[in-house]
Order: sequence, then C-alpha cells, then structure tokens
Amino acid sequence: MASRKHEIPTVSEAAGVRYLHFGTEWVQGAMWVAQPVELVLEYTAQMMAWLLFLSPPRGQALGLLGLGAGSLARFCLKHTTYPLRVVEWNPLVTAACEFYFKLPRPARMTIEHCDAGTWVAEPEQRASCSVLMVDIYDGQARGPVRDSVAFYQNCRAVLTDVGVLTVNLFGAHASFERNIRNLSQAFDGRLLLLPQIDAGNQIVLAFKGPKLEISIERLLSRAEDVELLYGLPAKKWARSMLGRAQNSMLVI
Repeated sequence: MASRKHEIPTVSEAAGVRYLHFGTEWVQGAMWVAQPVELVLEYTAQMMAWLLFLSPPRGQALGLLGLGAGSLARFCLKHTTYPLRVVEWNPLVTAACEFYFKLPRPARMTIEHCDAGTWVAEPEQRASCSVLMVDIYDGQARGPVRDSVAFYQNCRAVLTDVGVLTVNLFGAHASFERNIRNLSQAFDGRLLLLPQIDAGNQIVLAFKGPKLEISIERLLSRAEDVELLYGLPAKKWARSMLGRAQNSMLVI
C-alpha cells in the first residue's frame, strides 16, 4: 500500500458554518457553530440511511472510517447509545476536531490512528461492527483512498452476521463505476444507491446477512420513525428506493 503523508487541516467559517479543508477548496466536513450536533452537509445525513433497515442490538459497535469534521461521530454520540469505533489516518484531523469542531471524547468512543485498509484487514476486527460508515478522501478528493475489492471484502468481514455498510462516493467521478463494481463483487450485488445530490456525493448501502424483504408500507413506516427519532429526511430516502420494489416488496 502506498504511504501517505499527514495533511495539515485548515479551517474556514462562513454564515455560521465552520468548514474543514486540507489546504484546498474541497470541503472535508462542516459544523453549525451554534448547533454542533446537527448535520450540515446532506451527504452526511444520508450516511445514516442504514437506520431504515437496522437497529443494532445494544452493545454492538458502530464503525466509522474517516473522521472528517466529526459530524457523524457527534451525531451518533448524541442519538445512539452504541459504542463508536472511529478509524482516522491523520492524528492532526482528530486534534482539529477536538479544538475547532467540539468533538467530545466519551469512554464509549475510541479513535484509532491508522490506515483504514490496514484496520479492516486485521483479524481482530472481524464481526466487530453492525454498521460501518466509510468516508475516506484525501485533500484532492479524487475518489476514496481505499476502494479495492479486497478492501470492501474486508469491510464486509468487519460487519457482524447482519450488518450494513454505507459509503460516500462521487457519482460523476471516474472512480464511481469502479467502486460500484468492487462493492457489488464484495457484497454479492446487494447494494442500494441513494440519488446523487447537487454537491456530487452519492451514498451507497451494502448489506450482509439473510436476504432482506421489506414491504413498501413497512419501509415508509420505518422512515417516519427515523424522522421522528433522529430528525433525518428518511421519508425522502425511502421514496427514492421504491423503484427497486417488486410486488410492493423491496428485496435486497
């Protein structure tokens, strides 16, 4: 695996929103200064779309590859009681999150500073997380820095017997088709794609476990529950999935 240098985070602020960069115009994360727990960027909310399908049993961990500005970490710590395992390559990002982005450090959250590709390949990580959220980009945002079939196979191995992976991709980027192909091979084609947003991000969900069959009625009901409990636009996500339904059932 090619070595990478630790990029130096930079911070900007406009209209009450604080942004994380790596010395370029590309935004690596954002936070409402007055409401740190709220998710600013639409794609970060979509990374939580696994809530439509899975409520992990208490005690099972959530995994997060790539800390960014800490948005998903803060949200998960606020709205769930699960252990949170974060893997962040760059310790300077963690320091910036603590200093500029109000990231708490409760005992149930651990942050490991290592390469995500190395971490998911470690035998001790097998079946350790019921959910794994993957958002790993460098300062140039040229596509995920880890995206091979082997990487996604290892991500699948990190999931428990029933688990969901969410991945942040760029729908119009040259890396998109490669990632979809590799994800599909690693997860036996069990993918759901949310619509691409204006910023170009497109979130993919990949599923592990028994075949999932959920009625449209149940999916929409679950979406209402997610909106009520978490304040996320889950009904919009659910409606975008209806085209995949057959005979009023979504089968994944």
